[in-house]
Amino acid sequence: MNARDVLSGVGVSAGVASGPVVKVLPAPGIDPDEPACTDPEGDAARVRAVLGEVADELRARADEAGDDAGAILRATARLAEDKALLAAATQRLRAGAGVTGAVHGAAAHYAEKLARAGGYLAERVTDLHDVRDRAICRLRGLPAPGVPRLERPAIVVAEDLAAAELSRLDPALVAGVVTAAGGPTSHSAVLAAQRGIPTVVQARGVLELADGTAALVDGAAGQVIVSPTAADMTSLRARAVRRAELTSARGRGETADGHEVPLLVNISSVAEARQAVDAEGVGLLRTEFLFLGAPVTPTAAEQSAVYANVLAAFGSKPVVIRTLDAGADTPLGFIDADPEPNPALGVRGLRLSMARRDLLDTQLKALAAAFDATGRRADLQVMAPMVTTVEEARWFAARVRAHGLPKVGVMVEVPAAAVRAERLLAEVDFASVGTNDLAQYTMAADRLGGEVSALLNPWQPALLDLVASSCRADTPVGACGEVSGDPLFALVLVGLGAASLSMPVGRVPLVRAALRLHDLAACRRIAASARAADTAEQARAAAVAAADPRLRELL
Repeated sequence: MNARDVLSGVGVSAGVASGPVVKVLPAPGIDPDEPACTDPEGDAARVRAVLGEVADELRARADEAGDDAGAILRATARLAEDKALLAAATQRLRAGAGVTGAVHGAAAHYAEKLARAGGYLAERVTDLHDVRDRAICRLRGLPAPGVPRLERPAIVVAEDLAAAELSRLDPALVAGVVTAAGGPTSHSAVLAAQRGIPTVVQARGVLELADGTAALVDGAAGQVIVSPTAADMTSLRARAVRRAELTSARGRGETADGHEVPLLVNISSVAEARQAVDAEGVGLLRTEFLFLGAPVTPTAAEQSAVYANVLAAFGSKPVVIRTLDAGADTPLGFIDADPEPNPALGVRGLRLSMARRDLLDTQLKALAAAFDATGRRADLQVMAPMVTTVEEARWFAARVRAHGLPKVGVMVEVPAAAVRAERLLAEVDFASVGTNDLAQYTMAADRLGGEVSALLNPWQPALLDLVASSCRADTPVGACGEVSGDPLFALVLVGLGAASLSMPVGRVPLVRAALRLHDLAACRRIAASARAADTAEQARAAAVAAADPRLRELL
């Protein structure tokens, strides 16, 4: 029996739930007794057939799941059919690996590339692992991995949970979901929010819980109380009621004194766009979902149809579409680039677009066609990733305007862009700070390096200084990193000068409530107190101390 404890993670689907823990058993993995490959071509054909079966299974589930979940499952099916995955497995078979070892190794190699690419692509690692595990189970003749049969409402606990599994969960029996891995914009997080299942991801220590342990999940605060007391149950439910009261208001984002701060959403698919039509607009549409798993570059017509659907969903509201954010290490079959020793510092983002102008021009042609399809009435804004110099901003702006597109912007993700923001942003109409990459480059800390993860804390004062530097420009600067959805950090961003905030759709209500509890002067005081600190921990503590007590109670 586990003693009472409080585990912290990232809340991705609001709500409070309690019940016994039911752990998802890990996938069986590589067959330890399998022989080395002696017939690479025959085994490659076997792997190809199995991956095809996995793709067919996922598409069959997609047909049963409805539009939104179905779109996610079809995207996962495309991963199973990706030629790069099969090619990597075939290479390992030729080197002597057994069939399950080859599939496992190929998926690991592919997953590392996705993780290093960051953003939308990194969030697809869970789906790729699901494809891997289903393929290996078929190769070994074992049942597919998944959630055990539930007899009563329970808290499902897993290392991670793929969209294919979450799409089949019965909300009547799954009271809540807690995972050790995962991310706030993963397909699983999106589905959990759609189904109203309180969910917490990245909860350290959750896998140590024994089956049957009582747990209480607060999906808004990102907390899991293990072996809760009666007082815990009463307190958390009362807090949930107060949070619901605070977040029940609708309308635009603004501070207590009426300073407008549009609250926009980050999306990665048409399905997500349909779920977010009540938002004030889109602050970041990641277009990588169009390219992942595609054997060739999607045509302008194919891309335009998707962009047109998103623009139609939001009418006259702003829609910021980021051009392809990929690099030499991104597993896209049509990017023929030499391996780089440090891809994060190599040809990625706008640098790739400048090297492969055909990719950018096709995308801009598609965006122009989608804009024309709205009668040129949509508030379409086109943004480039990883812009470093004035020359790059100027080049991109000219390219976008040459296609007749009305508004052009850049991501501020590199310290050079933040330091020279006043000059660089004079070339464009708007900008958005990407705090995830800006933290990585500012602190010289790899996002995948667990040993240096503390340096990536968004409360690092050096990062706050660079955000402030970015916002000194006359050009409107928003923020679209994950921390924009943190209600306390949102106050700091507004205090630093952010003109808008973009976040996962589920975070909007609490951020809206936080803003309405503070006037602009209070936001500036909170930001100043955080910047005056020496450490990330002190910065957050200073912000908490300066915030309204009603918000502090909910943090």
